[in-house]
Amino acid sequence: MTVSDVKGFGRQRGSTGGIDRVDEYDDEFLVKMKLEVIVEDENAEKVTQAIKKAAYSGKIGDGKIFVVPVDSALRIRTDETGEDAI
Repeated sequence: MTVSDVKGFGRQRGSTGGIDRVDEYDDEFLVKMKLEVIVEDENAEKVTQAIKKAAYSGKIGDGKIFVVPVDSALRIRTDETGEDAI
């Protein structure tokens, strides 16, 4: 797992208010957190649901979860590959 402090915005373009409240928009990037987790396929749904539950506030900016395949993995130190490298 890797956690990174990042800045950015999505469709709300930096707004922390409602989508229809144009007066609360600005062009500043918002402070965000990026979480990257690599898990075995059989744990992907469980981990996704745990992150969703922990991150949910019901407000704009809760974030998104992208589930993407990892084609290969290599642990440099030991030369392990595949699931052994995870």
